[in-house]
Amino acid sequence: MLAAALRPAPQQRLSENIEVLGEVLRDEVNLAVWQRQLPAQISDFASALLAHGEPLGQSIVLELASPESTPNLSGLVDGYSDLPGQAAFLQDLSWLVGAFACLFDAKRIGLRLRILDKAMCPRFHVDHVPVRLITSYAGVGTQWLVEGVMSRRHLGEPTAEPLDGGSIERAEAGHVLLAKGEKWVGNEGCGLIHRSPQLQPDERRLLLTLDWLA
Repeated sequence: MLAAALRPAPQQRLSENIEVLGEVLRDEVNLAVWQRQLPAQISDFASALLAHGEPLGQSIVLELASPESTPNLSGLVDGYSDLPGQAAFLQDLSWLVGAFACLFDAKRIGLRLRILDKAMCPRFHVDHVPVRLITSYAGVGTQWLVEGVMSRRHLGEPTAEPLDGGSIERAEAGHVLLAKGEKWVGNEGCGLIHRSPQLQPDERRLLLTLDWLA
């Protein structure tokens, strides 16, 4: 209890420089955001994928012999090879998996790629994982809170959520988030508080998440 009381409040790091992702390894940081701009061909592919209006929900567990191994992404968005930019999109997925594996020395990674037409987790919450990569290839990005905006004791309670939109941080499409959860050793009680954004009736998003499984 004393150690938790003396621990500094969790901090977040944001930058357009990719090197910011390494900041998540610091004890006091529970979120690192690479504010990248997606290449046009990848952004166009993601938008075209949403325009098809079809559902998409794919999950695979990647087993890597080493962090430098090329992940096997066969089966992902296979039905959309006619859309320009598919190869570039898959190459970007592969690169993100490799970067994630190298940063955390991960040998087993859970990948989920989904098209969402509603908020998957509409209430502010923390994830019970060590760390998760989150990025929206198209559509609005994840929302999160700096420490102190909302009491952790009241997570999940609608009446406790902030009403002032100015106190809610928002990622943009293309931004890559590395969010620590409650199972990161030493981060207990400091998992990033975040939620899925509310979507309009005609709005969709293409979301990728990577989980460090082992």
